[in-house]
Amino acid sequence: MAKKIGFDNEKYLEEQSSAILKRVKMFSDKLYLEFGGKLLFDYHASRVLPGFDPNVKMRLLQKLKDKAEIILCIHAGDIERRKVRADFGITYDADAFKFIDDLRSWGLDISAVVVTRFADQPAARIFKNKLERRGIRVYTHRFTKGYPTDADLIVSDEGYGANEYIPTKNPLIVVTGPGPGSGKLATCLSQLYHEHKKGGSSGYAKFETFPIWNLTLNHPVNVAYEAATAELGDVNMIDPFHLEAYGERAINYNRDVEVFPVLKRILKKIMGDELVYKSPTDMGVNRAGFGIVDDAAVREAARQEVVSRFFRYSCEYMLGLVEKEAVQRAELLMKDLEVGPDDRRVVGPARKAAQEAQQTGKGNKGIFCGAAIELADGSIVTGKNTSLMHAASSMVLNAIKMLAGIPDKIHLLSPNIIESIGRLKQSVQNSRSVSLDLEEILIALSISAATNPAAQEAMERLKELKGCEAHMTHIPAAGDEKGLRKLGVNLTSDTDFSTGSLFEA
Repeated sequence: MAKKIGFDNEKYLEEQSSAILKRVKMFSDKLYLEFGGKLLFDYHASRVLPGFDPNVKMRLLQKLKDKAEIILCIHAGDIERRKVRADFGITYDADAFKFIDDLRSWGLDISAVVVTRFADQPAARIFKNKLERRGIRVYTHRFTKGYPTDADLIVSDEGYGANEYIPTKNPLIVVTGPGPGSGKLATCLSQLYHEHKKGGSSGYAKFETFPIWNLTLNHPVNVAYEAATAELGDVNMIDPFHLEAYGERAINYNRDVEVFPVLKRILKKIMGDELVYKSPTDMGVNRAGFGIVDDAAVREAARQEVVSRFFRYSCEYMLGLVEKEAVQRAELLMKDLEVGPDDRRVVGPARKAAQEAQQTGKGNKGIFCGAAIELADGSIVTGKNTSLMHAASSMVLNAIKMLAGIPDKIHLLSPNIIESIGRLKQSVQNSRSVSLDLEEILIALSISAATNPAAQEAMERLKELKGCEAHMTHIPAAGDEKGLRKLGVNLTSDTDFSTGSLFEA
């Protein structure tokens, strides 16, 4: 069935911009607003809150751009380790470059980039040089002396005072960064220290979409946040400080609750009597919960997200990217919501397609893979691998043929062309496999579209796959994963490998 809309972006924009401006007015100089989560392309939010525009926060900043500036933080260690942003498959330093380009495409710009916990790492220095030589201001902040226990040292010229001050002009300073641990909080507090030392009166607030404070602890949307951060060990909890101060239940997560006593001491030492926060929830300005217009729809979407996270962690465990605890945590959360792998509608059809491939013996080198995709109208289309193409390739071709109303017997790609590309891979590129992955098939389709009207019609339907759910019975090859990501398909897979080779050329 088609997805129901559960979130109203316009209502959210109105609520959120009003809440931020109200917080800005609480301080006579500036508000440093720590932006948690993704500022752009927040696909987790769009999956658990169907209807949520993944770029709605950029629309929010556009509404506030006359009052706002943006500072981007990136942890030097993440640059050195070449940490990867999973939804794009690019490293954090590359994501920073992309983020700056994306901001400019929205008519916004970055005020400065801060490399946090800088310790002269070679890769971080190269990153800094690249940006500076393109005219972007870059600052380096080292680890804060005394953090987190010695407030007197932290709030001193040897602590936050040792960090370079970043000059800004506007009353709202948005501090963002790729992923957790990017140093956003420390950057905000360093700026507060410098400004209060000069006699200014600036403040701090936090904008974190999840968990949603005014939903219940066990609401599937909040449970989905726990699943999304299972490898970090995040746990949602009732904010005990908020409960004690106001007698009201509000949801926060363990890291914010644990750090609040420390943060309160630091803020008190910097701001003195200006401190107004009694709880971690007080610090937040998130209004996402007020944008929910269909609770049943978001509950179901969030349940599906937890299942998807289980599949993702299971595959990442096989690839050595996460520990077993992340898989076990996701599995427990599924049980809490009374869902399982089979509740993902595309799983069964994908596995059935693999079985059919095995029965016909038309796999590739004895490996039989299946794939399935759920289209916007709820119909499910499958594909299986052959000696000519991967399962993801046949699934996408079958899907766009159905969307275009093209009969099965009509070929979008001539078998001769596919075989010719396969021979090129084998004889010239020395590839172990001649079977075409999705990226290769899409290139072949675009060439075929120049002379084949059916291929042209089908190619125009590719954009209709954006946001569709898909599943594969094997961990996708690089070309399949990249191809599906570019099409905007939400992919999960089983934990089997599509080849016995450790290295894929």
